[in-house]
Amino acid sequence: MNNSDHAHPLKQRLGGRNLYLIGMMGCGKSLTGPSLAKKLSYGFVDTDAVIEQACQRSIMQIFEEESENSFRDIETKVLKEIGRRHSLVVATGGGVVTRSENWGVLHQGIVIWIDPGRNQLIERLHSDQNKRPLLMNSDPLASFDALLIAREPLYMEADLRVLVNEETPEEVAMKILVGLPAIIHDPKGSTSQQTIER
Repeated sequence: MNNSDHAHPLKQRLGGRNLYLIGMMGCGKSLTGPSLAKKLSYGFVDTDAVIEQACQRSIMQIFEEESENSFRDIETKVLKEIGRRHSLVVATGGGVVTRSENWGVLHQGIVIWIDPGRNQLIERLHSDQNKRPLLMNSDPLASFDALLIAREPLYMEADLRVLVNEETPEEVAMKILVGLPAIIHDPKGSTSQQTIER
């Protein structure tokens, strides 16, 4: 049976545009992405996973052995390669928004900010087994807050902001699908951000 026979009606309206999920570490991009991709009969790509595969090292190792700047260089190259493809849901790293050249790729698709809010993010990171290089210091909470303050204005550049709390990845994907029609009425997307409430 052809998967495209059961594609979501939005798939045609998207016209192959990639959906880029942005947001802070722990917001659920990598978990929500596959569910959203499945509903749209899209492919799914996680930029961090691509980087680890290409470098044969973990993100943590790249940070430790080289630098954050080296990691960002690799991330930009990977994002540009992904941007040449279409019909993808892409889970990006939390800091992808910090380089202006990355926005050239992101804005070719539709940018979706998954935003659980500060308290929910901290709660999730406390129970997360993944090591976060930018929080590996004596005061991870202060580091997290500094990153959040620096990045939030950049996340605000997204086409769609989805406020989440304790929803499952499937439920977050559904919220995104509910919000998308308002920003895909024309091929270039919308210049004003749409927000989906909790």
